[in-house]
Amino acid sequence: MAQLLELEELVHHFTLAPGELGLLRNKAGATRLGFGVLLKFVQWRGRFPAGRGELPENAIGHVARQVGVAESEIARYDFDGPQIKAHRAEIRRELGLRECSVRDAEQLTAWLAEHVCERERHPDVVRDELLARCRATGVEPPARTRVERIVGSALRRAEDALFARVASRPGPEVVARVEALIGAADDGDLEDADGMSVFAAIRADPGGVSLNTMLAEVEKLLAVRAVDLPAGMFADVAPRILGAWRARAAAEAPSHLRAHPAPTRVALVCALLWAREREITDTLVDLLISTVHKINARAEKKIVDEFIKDFERVTGKERMLFRIAEAAIEHPGDAVREVIYPVAGGEETLKRLVAEYRSSGSTYRRHKQKVLKASYTGHYRRGLIALLGVLEFRSSNTTHRPVIEALTLVKRLASRTGRFYPVGEHFPIKAVVREDWRELVLQADSRGRERVVRGAYEIAVFDA
Repeated sequence: MAQLLELEELVHHFTLAPGELGLLRNKAGATRLGFGVLLKFVQWRGRFPAGRGELPENAIGHVARQVGVAESEIARYDFDGPQIKAHRAEIRRELGLRECSVRDAEQLTAWLAEHVCERERHPDVVRDELLARCRATGVEPPARTRVERIVGSALRRAEDALFARVASRPGPEVVARVEALIGAADDGDLEDADGMSVFAAIRADPGGVSLNTMLAEVEKLLAVRAVDLPAGMFADVAPRILGAWRARAAAEAPSHLRAHPAPTRVALVCALLWAREREITDTLVDLLISTVHKINARAEKKIVDEFIKDFERVTGKERMLFRIAEAAIEHPGDAVREVIYPVAGGEETLKRLVAEYRSSGSTYRRHKQKVLKASYTGHYRRGLIALLGVLEFRSSNTTHRPVIEALTLVKRLASRTGRFYPVGEHFPIKAVVREDWRELVLQADSRGRERVVRGAYEIAVFDA
């Protein structure tokens, strides 16, 4: 049973105009009521009802009161007999409707393919557009099964046309590289260092935060870029369609991709590569941030573990210092071991006091920086420098300009060896290197000149 209409909707759609009442002059009883309900339903929905069940009960009652017929008479109206066919023909003539011919169906299919289906792939949305188009062109919507066939045909035709248009954009060299990528995916002609096909590696998700993951993602990005897709290849493809192509290419086996017509497989694989280039770039940026945090966290843990081993908090420091000062004043010329150690509680107590001091303040911080620098130069540098080789950082904010300049310098001078950067280069320091890092970054060389320490500056820049 159809849902009841709100009063405003009921009055708007099912109130008969004076001219429409004139169409009922030669009709009576169930015929009069049935014709009036059919007329208003077609004006409302743009099509005839499939049966009695599509008519809202309050709509029948509203029309019945206007035509002066009991609402119960609708039960006597035959929704399948010859009379309703005559009523449909009369209503079509009155409203300027025509039945959907083969030619109309072809025109509707072509219109949907050109104007709707290249940006919208959901059948329900395409169906709504078809019904709206029928109403606008005076065509009575066909039966449901025929509507489904028109929608399906339009979707296929639009996708094939879009595949052909997109696949025609890359040159023959790019197409050859795309074909080689999926052609070698099953026979192992193109493999990475782990024996995985390059195509499989491109489709694979990244691993956890590690040097190996970083290097693997860099290789993936280089492999995608090596195909060299044209810049505007997907400029006119709707994002949701591009996303659907990417998902399809990621899910299908290479053999299934090769079974598609050439335009289809080229467009699908290129959509995957286009999306993966952006996804891998995002992954590398996340890895950069996570790796720098990880280096910091590991250095912190290592230092804490070291100090926990040597550290035992010394109590009564003030009283001990008073006794040391008093003994030193009374015996200024005697040996430290004979005068100071006894009043301090022995050599071990003094060692613990020194360890406690070193575990806080600048000593702790400097030690942590050195451990962090050693961890970076000994393990993570290779991955972070490789990452700089494939990413380009930009910023329109002048506040961040020094960091961008520093990254450019680190990238340009990455292959240099030696402890210090070359003399003559300008290295942004103030807005890049934190104050507590400067004594590690800026040091004097053998000739007394202040120089920038390469490894310390790199990790300070990444930290920034």
